[in-house]
Amino acid sequence: MYVGGGIALLVIGGILAFGVRDSIDDLDLTMIGYVCMAGGVLAIVLSLILNKQRANTSHTEVVERRNSGGSVPPPSV
Repeated sequence: MYVGGGIALLVIGGILAFGVRDSIDDLDLTMIGYVCMAGGVLAIVLSLILNKQRANTSHTEVVERRNSGGSVPPPSV
């Protein structure tokens, strides 16, 4: 999900930074485009890091055995 959002931010930011030449009073569309592109790159990098951590997990199995009667075995050292 973060990768798709990051790509969308990159595309929107690129359009605003490089494709739009209109001017709106007190609003710099080029700077907004650069900020969107930076946010897109950050979202993609964070999603890749989080996916790497999620895939790098280890699982341990605990087996509990009970003696159902009889004598108790000696403890192993």
